[in-house]
Amino acid sequence: MKVVTEQTFAADVLQSDKPVLVDFWAEWCVPCKKVDPLLAEIADSELGSQVEIVKVNIDENPQIALQYQVMSVPTLTIFKGGERVNSVAGAKPKSFLVNFIESAL
Repeated sequence: MKVVTEQTFAADVLQSDKPVLVDFWAEWCVPCKKVDPLLAEIADSELGSQVEIVKVNIDENPQIALQYQVMSVPTLTIFKGGERVNSVAGAKPKSFLVNFIESAL
């Protein structure tokens, strides 16, 4: 999964041709570590070819977290056509994540 920073966010997320799932996470976040392998599985699946999955470390990129009002991690936000279309906070099972992504496609 691609790592996105404040410098690359506009190009990698807002200007993407495909919908983008942004995983707002932090190194110290235990639930983030549970979600990470699930997102990696989705990225490697057929669904992963329809959506870009990227990661934003909120400690290293606080302005993005502030701009999108990330209050807890993990927060998963889907952007489509440069707009935020859906967001969910907390660790979720893979089936939820798949439905969450499919609902935005």
